[in-house]
Amino acid sequence: MKPYLDSYQQYKRFKTSQVTVGSKVIGGDAPILLQSMTTTDTMDTKGTIDQSIRMINAGCELVRITAPSVKEAENLKEIKHGLELSGHQIPLVADIHFTPNAAMKAADYVEKIRVNPGNYADKKKFEEIVYTDESYTEELIRIREKFTPLVLKCKKLGRAMRIGTNHGSLSDRIMSRFGDSPMGMVMSAIEFIEICRDNDYHNLVLSMKASNTLVMVQAYRLLVAEMKDRGYHYPIHLGVTEAGEGEDGRIKSAVGIGALLLEGIGDTVRVSLTEAPEEEIPVAQDLVAMCQQETQNNDQKSEGFLKHNPYTYERHKSVEIGIIGGDNVPRVILDLPEGTQSPASLFNVGYRYSAPLDKWNIGDMACDFIHTGEQPVPFAIPGTLQQICVDYPIVSGYDAALDSEHMYEFTPKAMAEEIIELCNTQSIAFITIEPDSHFADVKYLCLNLKEKGFNQPLGFKIIAKGTTKEEQSLYLSAIAGSLLLDGFGDFIWLQASELNHVESNQLSFGILQATRTRISKTEYISCPSCGRTLFDLQETTAKIRKVTSHLKGVKIGIMGCIVNGPGEMADADFGYVGTGPGKISLYREKEVVQKNVPEEKAVDALVELIKEHGMWVESEEVL
Repeated sequence: MKPYLDSYQQYKRFKTSQVTVGSKVIGGDAPILLQSMTTTDTMDTKGTIDQSIRMINAGCELVRITAPSVKEAENLKEIKHGLELSGHQIPLVADIHFTPNAAMKAADYVEKIRVNPGNYADKKKFEEIVYTDESYTEELIRIREKFTPLVLKCKKLGRAMRIGTNHGSLSDRIMSRFGDSPMGMVMSAIEFIEICRDNDYHNLVLSMKASNTLVMVQAYRLLVAEMKDRGYHYPIHLGVTEAGEGEDGRIKSAVGIGALLLEGIGDTVRVSLTEAPEEEIPVAQDLVAMCQQETQNNDQKSEGFLKHNPYTYERHKSVEIGIIGGDNVPRVILDLPEGTQSPASLFNVGYRYSAPLDKWNIGDMACDFIHTGEQPVPFAIPGTLQQICVDYPIVSGYDAALDSEHMYEFTPKAMAEEIIELCNTQSIAFITIEPDSHFADVKYLCLNLKEKGFNQPLGFKIIAKGTTKEEQSLYLSAIAGSLLLDGFGDFIWLQASELNHVESNQLSFGILQATRTRISKTEYISCPSCGRTLFDLQETTAKIRKVTSHLKGVKIGIMGCIVNGPGEMADADFGYVGTGPGKISLYREKEVVQKNVPEEKAVDALVELIKEHGMWVESEEVL
């Protein structure tokens, strides 16, 4: 197994080469660069310029613009000129998918070209094709012939290039050999990298984007491992594609991007939200700043390599104690201190009391434990809700009696041997992560416990860093998400000064949903929009969410065009894809089942499709 980190105790930024993109530098010791993408029609010169300026004013350092055809690629010249006249020398990136001719034209005007190896001169028809070694090689030769002219032109003009693999658009050829896998994503990029290297062109940036955060993190780790093995040092662009909107989009981005930044991986970042592109930049700024603090503050020395496979998911194996551990989903602990305790305090954290029936109703986002301090709450609570107080005390692991049945609290500096010795067969352990804790200590302790066979339930109390609600939410998402993606966390217990107990509960379930370790609501895989988009994504997403948000566990892809259609929503149950002005195609998984549905009828048609496949339930009162 190829390692991607030098040490699990000391996260250093993965040292990459520097790539120049106009006036900006990506990689090496350069600061992590923030970028976004316009959502205007590329032929709307003024609109694109105006939006680009708003992005720049928000802190965007690299502006990406779609060029679906030669016509749009040619107009990049006018956009570039207009930005320069307004006093902005911002580097531009042309986003290319299916059209090599557009890439060749765009290279005349912009500093960087983004190509997707899955559909640039390759085939994606969702067909199962058996490739012999000979036919596979023939396809590589054909791709080389299509791609080499762009490589030579970029080399001649000093342009940079991003080879951006997307999970959902792996070619049928790659799928035939590697399957729908993180390794397939890596090898798709490697094939194109080899063509660049054969032409002595190295001005490359690489990305491995997916909507599934687990796939995304594993793919980037594999990419780094493969580069280290081959002696490559190309800069890395981080992003969770189709993250969605609002809090869910921010949580998902923080989980995926944050997990990698915390390990020292990443040279440039784009947070993809179904919102105005200038709204993405502050999120990226906060996320990068907090994760960099974690890696910069860690100065420990390595004590060897642990036997851990970071490229596959394996949940920490623990015994079941009550409703924690074993095969139970990760549990949520919520603080409910004195002064906030009343039956009404439970109403917005998944519980609702029916007076006529004298009965509590329990929702899918109902917290499992409440921490009430010194005393139990002074009222009857649902039978499924448990309390942590004097009746089930928390003690420091350092002072605990060996025969006590307690929740044992440890710091990230604790020794694995010490925890194993103190925790008896009825003990639940948790690690408290303070704002000044080193995250590498936490991860190393968890891995060490796993290696030594610790099988008691293990959870995390995470105390937020940051001064604003968004900063604290992003920090908690990144820390908890990283641990959950590596299989740790029989429960999470979030504490944030800027979040009330309702917001803490929503955030906890949002993180579990984003890591797919506990599904409690509908998942929306919605693209952030661009110049190819054929309808108002924010408005349409809101319409779809309004009628489907009660469908627990159903994944719905909402894509503005066919480029981000069946491929990018690779593991969605249903898809809503723009295929022409005012026309929508509906998908069941990767198969189109209705074409050219009028937009005004498409949401109703989507509901009927969900019903036809037995995944519809009638909405009940939201708890």
